[in-house]
Amino acid sequence: MNLTSPRTQNSDTSKSENYSSDCPYVRDSTTAVHSNHSQIALDFPLIYGPEISTIHEPIRTHTYKWSKAYVTQDDVLMTTLTVREAMYYSAELLLSDSLSRKDKRERAESAIMEMGLQDIMDTRIGGRNNKGISGGQRRRVSICTEILICPKLLLLDEPTSGLDSAASYHVMNSIVEQARSHGGTVIATIHQPSPEVFELFDNLCILSYGSSVYFGSTALASEFFAVNGFPCPQMRNPSDHFLRIINKDFDMDIERSGSHVSTINATEAIDILKNSYKSSSFCQEMLRQVAEISSMKGQMVKKEAKAEFTTQCWVLTRRSFVNMYRDPGYYWLRLIIYIALCASIGTIFFNIGNDYGSIQARGAMLMYIGGYLTFMAIGGFPSFVEDMKIFRRERLNGHYDVASFVISNSLSSALFLLVISLLPTIIAYFLVGLQKHIQNYIFFALMLYSSMLVVEGLMMIVASIVPDFLMGIITGAGIQGGMMLACGFFRLPNDLPKPFWKYPVHYIGFHKYVNQGLYKNEFIGLTFPSNNNGGGDSTTISGKEVVRDYWQIQVGYSKWVDLSIVFGMVFLYRFLFWVTVKLGEVKPAKQRNLMNVKQRNDQVMSSNLKSESTDWEVFSRNT
Repeated sequence: MNLTSPRTQNSDTSKSENYSSDCPYVRDSTTAVHSNHSQIALDFPLIYGPEISTIHEPIRTHTYKWSKAYVTQDDVLMTTLTVREAMYYSAELLLSDSLSRKDKRERAESAIMEMGLQDIMDTRIGGRNNKGISGGQRRRVSICTEILICPKLLLLDEPTSGLDSAASYHVMNSIVEQARSHGGTVIATIHQPSPEVFELFDNLCILSYGSSVYFGSTALASEFFAVNGFPCPQMRNPSDHFLRIINKDFDMDIERSGSHVSTINATEAIDILKNSYKSSSFCQEMLRQVAEISSMKGQMVKKEAKAEFTTQCWVLTRRSFVNMYRDPGYYWLRLIIYIALCASIGTIFFNIGNDYGSIQARGAMLMYIGGYLTFMAIGGFPSFVEDMKIFRRERLNGHYDVASFVISNSLSSALFLLVISLLPTIIAYFLVGLQKHIQNYIFFALMLYSSMLVVEGLMMIVASIVPDFLMGIITGAGIQGGMMLACGFFRLPNDLPKPFWKYPVHYIGFHKYVNQGLYKNEFIGLTFPSNNNGGGDSTTISGKEVVRDYWQIQVGYSKWVDLSIVFGMVFLYRFLFWVTVKLGEVKPAKQRNLMNVKQRNDQVMSSNLKSESTDWEVFSRNT
């Protein structure tokens, strides 16, 4: 059903000719889209884009602000936040910076009261790790988030799902009252509303398998069905009666009244209603008004101002930091595993020494640190996917920019990655007995930290392309596995097949530069005995020779260059993440434009065919 704020109904509704008295396309109204299918697509081309053309009387742009909001069917919320925190963050993002922080929080608390959530304000929303609030309460939180800005156009996809009859009425009544107070319009899809909720709607659109069965005043819907032989029995909910008539999933017989009572199936009943609707006067009036509205050119007005870019970055960083801190699956579980693995590394390679055999042992240990520990970043992929779901929902309603999300996600994760880079590696570094100069350890920690930042960026790119977390983990693991295979450890660089594996995989994979930097940092400055000591030869080889000849690593430039390249990849991967998300937004927009062009072409072709048919009939009669 399509719902708008109630307005005064025409008192004369006794005749079917009055169907045309109410136009479905008016401001300050509530429309309900009622369908026996769970999927309903609504497209409002006039509300897309950075500017809106109003179709009403001339207005002053400095006093008029346009805003729209869409509450999806799925309640995608940040599960680690309390209801109060979620609303505070949303208020800071959605409301203009001209309002003080106190005013924003007062507006958030007012919205919480309107949705009846005051008793659970300090309860976490909950998700996969803890129970949290109920499904109906989550639904109300989703609605509460979007009504903060009192949107001029509010789209609701099944807003009463999970709510009991009392909660459904109070929620819908609050939405209608708000729409009435600021002159907004509400469009909702709803299934089997209670009689009290049904009476809140001004206009009703009934769909059956993609076809319009009725679109007009809610007060006249029962009369429309009665005129066509399907009167609503007394003491029955009208919405239940309408759905029962147009539901052909079970193909049950339906009694049709008239000059004599007959029995028909649902398909025949739908055809009767569709044909009656198409030939009715109110349908023709609706089409006329749609054509009139489409041809009107109104004044261009800008959208309502929201928080500035810097405010968005600051609020999103705080919110993301809180989420990462409270979600054990993000970093804390990984930290525990890292500590256990680094302790294992320290005991296996304990006091590795400086003999010739330690060359291979040091290389294997550094490869494991730089490869496998960073590889474990895929463990946080499910949390990345949840973040992307929240981002897509909030981005759909224009809460913030893509750049704000990318920057805030990078900043909030940086501190946690620094912690899990420093604490576990201290254990492994000094137990193994690597070079004990402080500058060597700092470089070791920085290289591991930068590689983890790169993997985080890579997994965010995968999360933006592959939304399913199982497929995403497999994809991310496959990409990293290929990079590790060509890094120069399992197969020395000079032995790598040049097509593909050396050019380009060896050079574009960050593992190459991580290994080079770690090897230079550890080996250069040490000396090792030569391999041929059987004859009492006490010759030694330098660490630089080991790096150059044994590991076939270029020593013509400093290890800090390798570190700089890895940090450069950090920014490159975050930029690619931004590009991927932006391209994902452009594709649906292009699809909508193509669909609109196709629909217009079909209409033009249909009009031309109809004109040609009329001309042929005239010619035939004259002949």
